[in-house]
Amino acid sequence: MGSVAILTFNLILVSALVCLFRHVLLHTGLLSAAFAQGTLSVTHTGPFPGPAVVEIPWANVRQAYPRLDTARLRIVDSRTKQEVPYQFERRGQPTIQQLLVLVALNPGQSTTLQLLPGRPAPVRPLTYARHVPERYDDFAWENDRIAFRIYGAALASRSDNAFGTDVWSKRTDQLIINRWYKTGDYHADHGEGLDYYKVGFTLGAGDLAVLLPDTLGYIHNYREWEILDNGPLRSTFRVQYAPQTFKGVTVRLTKTISLDAGAQLSRVEVQLAHDSPTPLPVALGLNLRPEPGQLLLNEQAGLLGYWEPVHGKDGTLGLGLVLAQGAAPMHRQYGHAFMQLRLASDQPLVYFQGAAWDKAGRITSAEAWFDYLRRFAAGRQTP
Repeated sequence: MGSVAILTFNLILVSALVCLFRHVLLHTGLLSAAFAQGTLSVTHTGPFPGPAVVEIPWANVRQAYPRLDTARLRIVDSRTKQEVPYQFERRGQPTIQQLLVLVALNPGQSTTLQLLPGRPAPVRPLTYARHVPERYDDFAWENDRIAFRIYGAALASRSDNAFGTDVWSKRTDQLIINRWYKTGDYHADHGEGLDYYKVGFTLGAGDLAVLLPDTLGYIHNYREWEILDNGPLRSTFRVQYAPQTFKGVTVRLTKTISLDAGAQLSRVEVQLAHDSPTPLPVALGLNLRPEPGQLLLNEQAGLLGYWEPVHGKDGTLGLGLVLAQGAAPMHRQYGHAFMQLRLASDQPLVYFQGAAWDKAGRITSAEAWFDYLRRFAAGRQTP
């Protein structure tokens, strides 16, 4: 279903129940209020247990239940009798595009979600994204597991500029971006995690570059940004880069990035426009440390995993890339491990990029991280 949390769901919209008409007597007269109750059947066919964000096209919900009142909608799990957190995803549009629900099921389990009238319970935000003008145009995003950032135009002329994606290691399910930026003290671990990952002039924890005959052509720094949705279950934003020219070929890059609650990986949708008469060679890769680490290159699955060398008392990060389209040739060169792709101008490209920190306690070894990525990739092939 495109869920970054690696759970694959089979969603069946059940036919609408008989509309429930309630007449409410007000002091000013008789008001007729109508609300069509309904149900959604959800079956978990993916490899991972636990909560995940399920996306349901809103047009399907509206077609089945045209009388739904979005201002007064409760969604209740029929098994637990508890409300299910949900979000109306708009993707930057004025109208709702998808209904996102956070459902906790084990593989093979099913449940029925009841759509009921009433004021929904507040939902604690589990994702967040924002532009950070006070730190040279950073753009940062996070969920209840991990955090990331990329670098904007204000940093381009500075000696501490960086190109690729940064990782902030978290061991709390609380959102920390605003608090860490406010204190500026996020390079030391005070119990919630820290930023110890070094990006520099590399692809960092997963990014795209033009593949030149003898090096990587980095596309940096982003110039424009737009937030399309901002939680509580999914945050999505778009960044655009200024045109850059490599060996006479001009490229224009736009990335749309989403992160779901409970996910280790962000979904990245790339639009790469260029004026090359033939498909442009590009590299999608991860920066490698000079010290020994553990590397997984799975060309058939389009899966690249890296378990970094331990960083002293800070622990170890696992980094990963999964290509939505599947197979791709891979190389270890120019200080990176990368997939080699050839893209026609504006050819669709979707990949998943992310990380896990061993001190967060969920994924604590290279074997566990690589298994996570393998199961993720397998789930993508059988949605």
